Amino acid sequence: MIDEGTMRARPEKGEEAELWSGGPSQWVNFWWWVSCLLVIPIPWAIYKWLDVKSTRFTLTTERLRWEWGILNRRTEEVELYRVRDVGLIKPFVQRLVGLGTLEVTSTDERTPEIVLNAIKDADEVREYFREATERMRQIRGVRDIDMS
Repeated sequence: MIDEGTMRARPEKGEEAELWSGGPSQWVNFWWWVSCLLVIPIPWAIYKWLDVKSTRFTLTTERLRWEWGILNRRTEEVELYRVRDVGLIKPFVQRLVGLGTLEVTSTDERTPEIVLNAIKDADEVREYFREATERMRQIRGVRDIDMS
């Protein structure tokens, strides 16, 4: 019996031999390669630009609001009295251009962590967070109790 691919006659019983070896042709990737060269990088760049452009953080005296989405918009809010910690990270490249990343940890069930990536004047924004959070905690009478 003869198989497709590199064809060889079937061996006799007891003797081991390769009947076929091969794989799919690279031609199956032709349209992917054409797409990568001509189409995918430009739309992907536009998508990423729109993604960043459509993300908006708003810090008020009472809450942090985060809106994002290109076609479908989504909004999340965290009351400031629920904020437990605001961390500041300044990766080298962001530091070179005056940016920073804030990591907000809260007791909110839906959004326990929010990352405000690559924002301008991150030191100032962190200080606004700290002051507004303390003010809201005092107004609401919220105290943290560490059980550890």
